[in-house]
Amino acid sequence: MVVIGDCNPDVLVVGDDVTPAFGQREKLVETMSLVIGGSAAITAVAAARLGLRVALVAAVGADPAGEFMRDQLRREGVDTAAVIVHPAEPTGMTVALSAGPDRAILTAVGAITSLTAEDVPAALLARARHVHVSSYFLLEQSLGPGLATVLSKARAAGAVTSLDTNWDPAERWGDSRLRAAFREADLLLPNEAEALHLSGEPTLAGAVRTLTGGGSRLAVKLGPRGALSADGSRRHHVELPAVTALDATGAGDCFNAGLIAGLLAGLSMPEAVALGCADGALSTQAPGGTASCPDLASARALASQATIYQARDMTVA
Repeated sequence: MVVIGDCNPDVLVVGDDVTPAFGQREKLVETMSLVIGGSAAITAVAAARLGLRVALVAAVGADPAGEFMRDQLRREGVDTAAVIVHPAEPTGMTVALSAGPDRAILTAVGAITSLTAEDVPAALLARARHVHVSSYFLLEQSLGPGLATVLSKARAAGAVTSLDTNWDPAERWGDSRLRAAFREADLLLPNEAEALHLSGEPTLAGAVRTLTGGGSRLAVKLGPRGALSADGSRRHHVELPAVTALDATGAGDCFNAGLIAGLLAGLSMPEAVALGCADGALSTQAPGGTASCPDLASARALASQATIYQARDMTVA
């Protein structure tokens, strides 16, 4: 599996009240930690925990933050040979303020936005069974112009392709370059709010029709309500038993890893979505995006408890 996108440390601040108090005031919080961050990096680690061979394509700076990320990824078994080091750019950094199920995210993009299509090694695309792209909107100006070509080359070499745009900080929600990338993506992986914005539709039913209109399969992440899958004319809602969530950072990225691992193992789309839901749910049980990413046996055990039913009218309770 090749993952393309962002790679940066997260400074994770966790507590009941993590809202900063300006005016030179100091506030105490429960915990603060430096952890693996970036949607692509989290997906890569989660996939490696599930037993996949994973390579990450991203850009960092020649600084301690970049070295931290490359070291942590290597320890997780992720191939970092294609992580570009830019001496003139600082490594991107994120501060995530996490208060239970909700969080606020502050990101300085740094070297993240220097990654281009030319930085994606052709040899990696030729070897990959699956190519996944994360955080499109952070890379819109650098990777965006050539992304459709990258995905087309991956498909021509036999890989399945997937795209999770994540949230658009500019709230413009793409242009012709993103639509071209969508046409080369076999699988789209938005959450519910992103699906509505990307499609321009007011309802989830309309969003699913629009986003699958080009032939892509779709999995819409619904948080504690599970996920919705669309594969051709087949629509399924997948639910899991509730878990006690401590921090939702990276849960959607871990969902992506679980779903992709399921597809690579030959599961049906709804079964793969159940594995994705399990991976995402279990990842919420410790602070940070990767601290509680499960192994394959643990994810499968929770996925086996999933309820999967047809969702003909696209109404999700």
